[in-house]
Amino acid sequence: MADIKVIFGSTTGNTENAANIIAKELGGKAISAADARPEDFNADILILGSSTWGVGEIQDDWIGGLAMLNDCDLKDKIVALFGEGDQMGFGDTFVDAVGTLYQKVTERGAKVIGRWSAEGYKHGSSTAEINGEFVGLALDEDNESELTFERIRKWCGRLKSEAGL
Repeated sequence: MADIKVIFGSTTGNTENAANIIAKELGGKAISAADARPEDFNADILILGSSTWGVGEIQDDWIGGLAMLNDCDLKDKIVALFGEGDQMGFGDTFVDAVGTLYQKVTERGAKVIGRWSAEGYKHGSSTAEINGEFVGLALDEDNESELTFERIRKWCGRLKSEAGL
């Protein structure tokens, strides 16, 4: 069985809830970025999530987590990303924290799986969007909470397929 770790940063609990659902769907373990240790970033499949704050900032729990990622060799490691944002109130920085995580893990050599279509979202722009796709799962608990569980379920199915689980 694959070792799957879901490391998340959450202020209001929305990203934590999503992380717990993802961990349950995939048989993994959810760990707050605030509590993460360097060895937590060593997994067969690493799933990283963050809410976006301010003007596109990563959630505060990730301050130490990003530093730990700097020391990780993610060459050819499987990484998936997810995040929470507010596409109506902060449409020009929607899920930018996912873009920050993407930049960091690709710099470290990770193989990122789990892209997600941007179709149907009502945001202006996002550093997590490339050619009409988010680099990971985009969630909006503020405006589309009714879609969250189904989006997670479908995304986890995609991860299982892409990772060969």
